Amino acid sequence: MQRTPVIALVGRPNVGKSTLFNRLTRSRAALVADVPGLTRDRHYGTAWIDDRSFIVIDTGGFEPVAKTGIAVQMARQARQAVIEADCVIFLCDARAGMTGHDGTIATELRRTARRLILAVNKAEGMPREQVLAEFHEMGFGDTVAISSAHGDGIGELVRHALALIDADLAAEARAAGVSAPVDPADESTGDGDGDAGPQAEGAADASSAGEQEEGPRRLRVAVVGRPNAGKSTLINTLLGEERLIAFDQPGTTRDAVAIDFERHGKPYTLVDTAGVRRRGKVSDTIEKFSVVKTLQAIEDSNVCVLMLDATQDVADQDANIAGFILEAGRALVIVVNKWDAVDEERREAVKLDLDRKLYFLRFARMHFISALQGKGVNAVMRSVDAAFAAATRKLSTPKLTRMLQQAVERQAPPRRGLFRPKMRYAHQGGQNPPIVVIHGNALDAISDTYRRYLEGWFREQFKLEGTPLRIEFRSTNNPYAPDR
Repeated sequence: MQRTPVIALVGRPNVGKSTLFNRLTRSRAALVADVPGLTRDRHYGTAWIDDRSFIVIDTGGFEPVAKTGIAVQMARQARQAVIEADCVIFLCDARAGMTGHDGTIATELRRTARRLILAVNKAEGMPREQVLAEFHEMGFGDTVAISSAHGDGIGELVRHALALIDADLAAEARAAGVSAPVDPADESTGDGDGDAGPQAEGAADASSAGEQEEGPRRLRVAVVGRPNAGKSTLINTLLGEERLIAFDQPGTTRDAVAIDFERHGKPYTLVDTAGVRRRGKVSDTIEKFSVVKTLQAIEDSNVCVLMLDATQDVADQDANIAGFILEAGRALVIVVNKWDAVDEERREAVKLDLDRKLYFLRFARMHFISALQGKGVNAVMRSVDAAFAAATRKLSTPKLTRMLQQAVERQAPPRRGLFRPKMRYAHQGGQNPPIVVIHGNALDAISDTYRRYLEGWFREQFKLEGTPLRIEFRSTNNPYAPDR
């Protein structure tokens, strides 16, 4: 079976790599704005053209000569993408023209890339010869003028890249003494420059669809919290590699990055998110988009890992993030990071602070870890599995009704006026989060206090640790009541 080709998008900041990535994958997976250096980590996506799939890697602005700061980490991410790719598309900006920075990148790519194509972006409305004239100076034989924003030349670019990859694969097959695989593109009938095939989702979503047909379900875990809590470090520790940029600077991660991995044979998708600050401090447009992407990641996840910083006090923003998770009904694991960096007195103060400010999360398991040293990380993943199992547990109607009757016998709902609410039976109304639907008479008179009592009772009886639980009341109409 022919393996899936891998194409990496590389270039200096703000040349349109993320725009091209989104067009190829037909998604909005990569955050896009007219701001240099927006993308920092590697993004993977699956795209199609002429009924053929391939993997695209989006990278941050490549600065090969960077010596200090986050630019060094971004360059390392771009270099890793080049190593993984069968073909590198080197993007330049037609409006800005060729720069010394482009020449530096070209020199390194010639040395490290297996196959290399120069794509001059933002060429809409410009004569092709004029666009490419000054870029011929770099000596690339394969040069294409495109517009990522308008789709011009994208089909030509991708087909050319896949043709180069197929030639390499055929040469490898001949050298190994096996027959070369048939190129699916030869049997296709697709045409049109801007057509990049049928709609594609991100790499994580595509692999998730495959998992539903065979093998265990892929568990999607979003790691959320305030800036600089150690979210990227935790994911890097779980993966066993520097997959994400972990830098001692708040706001390093700007986009939600989904990464597939397996642990003990079980598939997961880990989603690293941007840190969420207090609303009054979020003034930058990019940061606002980052917050939106984080909230979307919470909605799309199965389990959320809320990361807190042991060196910082529990802030109102931590409680706000927890509120978003509860509102979305997602299973939850609480992780207090940097536990190795605080003394015993500080540890006791943190525990008291957690108990006071996050009392409404007592249903969730809490872990005190060091993501940098890997201490306690395995226990976090065990709790993630347990929380998801609780969130998707099936609750039988007979047992729910029996537990409801026991709860009423233990403590009946208080009267409201002349009547006391009467609960007859219960059944499960949904999963992730579990929903218990209770039927009876005059249930609109049940107080919030009694609702919380029932939540705690069902949680205890069914051992629903790590997931929110919702109670819904449905009253039966009184047939003797006068018509209104």
